Amino acid sequence: MISTLKQIPLFHGLSDDELSHVEASAAARTFAKGAIIITEGEAGSSMFLLMQGRVKVYVSDSNGKEYVLAVLGPGEYVGELALLDDEPRTASVETEEQSTFLVIQKEDFLTLMRNHPQIQFKVLVNLVRRTRQLTEAVKNLALRDVYTRVRILFEDLAVEREGQFMVEEPMTQQAIADRVGSSREMVARIMKELVFGGYVRVENRRLIILQKLPEAF
Repeated sequence: MISTLKQIPLFHGLSDDELSHVEASAAARTFAKGAIIITEGEAGSSMFLLMQGRVKVYVSDSNGKEYVLAVLGPGEYVGELALLDDEPRTASVETEEQSTFLVIQKEDFLTLMRNHPQIQFKVLVNLVRRTRQLTEAVKNLALRDVYTRVRILFEDLAVEREGQFMVEEPMTQQAIADRVGSSREMVARIMKELVFGGYVRVENRRLIILQKLPEAF
């Protein structure tokens, strides 16, 4: 468990001894696929550390339209804001497959911080780093065109496998549109041009990047 906690950005820089205190403050829980573990707008008092599985983080408008903020895998965490204030949840989180978490309740987290000031400082530094990343994501949405957001998404998700780069996470055109804040029609047009231009190939809903994507569409 300590080796898994080391992969979670919130706890970067913590020693094994410090991580053992974190582990002692958490309880393991497993949720089935499709479980809503956090609901936007509701009160919250726990943070979820994803040990195994995959979740999507999303917000929705008054008409029920969803915008996917992120799809997260093992080593990520959600719900951390609830440990620091009494405000409602800012987004919903749903499991995309059976997922196992370490769950830390607010009271246990605050006790951990009070009893171990060195952990408190490191966690706060990591939270600031997370905030900077979120600010960059918002800037991308506000200032970049749809194609650039699609390109950045693919480049962020791509991993090298057997000499080629691919996005292993299965993604429909609608899923891509939800991730970049666009319409499915616009994403379909971009994908058609990328495939026609020999930049990408789609196999079993997985995207293979054949060459460096152009800077502009």
